Amino acid sequence: MHCVWSMSELVKVVDSLENKISKLLHKSELLQQANARLESELGNLKQDKVEVANSVSVWEERYNSLKLANTMLGSNQDKTDAKLKINSLIRELDHCIAQLSE
Repeated sequence: MHCVWSMSELVKVVDSLENKISKLLHKSELLQQANARLESELGNLKQDKVEVANSVSVWEERYNSLKLANTMLGSNQDKTDAKLKINSLIRELDHCIAQLSE
């Protein structure tokens, strides 16, 4: 099968291909810009996440300190719980000291 194209048909095909390639290159550039924006946003969100996690840790420590203080000021059961916690902490310290002195 022979395919005979005239010069004007070839020019139209080439023009069409050039137009399509130009559009694809433009879309590629837009996608690269969007990708760069999204990567930047992702970096900012990761940093925000780290800051929030650190803040949560600080507030958890404060909450636990207040809870322990309230326990020491509370009922007899709360005082017993506090004494048990203190005794547990002392045992942990004694264990650490024993390991250091070996």
